[in-house]
Amino acid sequence: MSNSTHSFRQDERNADILININGELLHRDKAVVSVFDSGFILGDGIWEGLRVHGGRIPFLNRHLKRLWEGAMALDLDLVISQQDLTERLYGTLEANHMVEDVHIRLMVTRGLKATPYQDPAVTIGGPTIVIIPEYKTPDPEILTRGIRLYTVYVRRGYADVQDPRINSHSKLNCIFGCIQASKAGYDEALMLDPHGHVATCNSTHFFIVREGEVWTSSGDYCLDGITRRNVINLCRDAGIPVYEKNFSVSQAYGAEESFVTGTFAGLTPVIDIDGRRIGEGSLGPVTARLQSLYRDVIARECQSA
Repeated sequence: MSNSTHSFRQDERNADILININGELLHRDKAVVSVFDSGFILGDGIWEGLRVHGGRIPFLNRHLKRLWEGAMALDLDLVISQQDLTERLYGTLEANHMVEDVHIRLMVTRGLKATPYQDPAVTIGGPTIVIIPEYKTPDPEILTRGIRLYTVYVRRGYADVQDPRINSHSKLNCIFGCIQASKAGYDEALMLDPHGHVATCNSTHFFIVREGEVWTSSGDYCLDGITRRNVINLCRDAGIPVYEKNFSVSQAYGAEESFVTGTFAGLTPVIDIDGRRIGEGSLGPVTARLQSLYRDVIARECQSA
């Protein structure tokens, strides 16, 4: 997926980063977790992706709120406080002398197992908390060139099967979608809900623009992404009609513009869905305006953080 929203320029500084595992800083070559860890054995954990701008982590309070809600749903005792975890995050950045163009993967698993089995009762001790900071700059050309989406057979399911609102380590359905889209020659997967409505993408959130209105999914079958919510709020503040609603892939085909959102790259235009060119097949005026407004929001957030 060389053209995905997560494409980035290789940075040689990443060879010597320090990774934080349960408060201990380790060189990336020494940073390991046990084969008995719940995350490795079962995908039993939650995570957040964070960006760093000017030495600050924008919207960190929202990310941590979502992390704590996920932990509550999984009956996972994080042990640490939000304040202490915030200090650990910034301490990791300081140890790496990182202030800009950094992406952080914050991962929490239930911790070590006495034996490879799913029951939380066989967990030993507290959770495993890993902080991986890397120098990652989104490919700037993608922000104007755009990406191509492929509608995949894998659906986003009901909450009673696996709640898609939880940012869990168990991402197999998204991985299936990613693989199918890649095998078809596309950049990312467009995923539907159980009723055939557009839900989300395998790693980003999906928007379309029709007759001056911005549409995104109802949110019933996807994570309430931080950037997704910021864009919805931006539209409202800027007087752009925005709707969280059910709509079909065929309605997406007929959109004047389309874009996806994510913490890593912000807003990225979509130029093609299933071989159908979207609008002019390039960055559209509404998407360009929202990209600019989003950059302003990031700047304000970092100044006030």
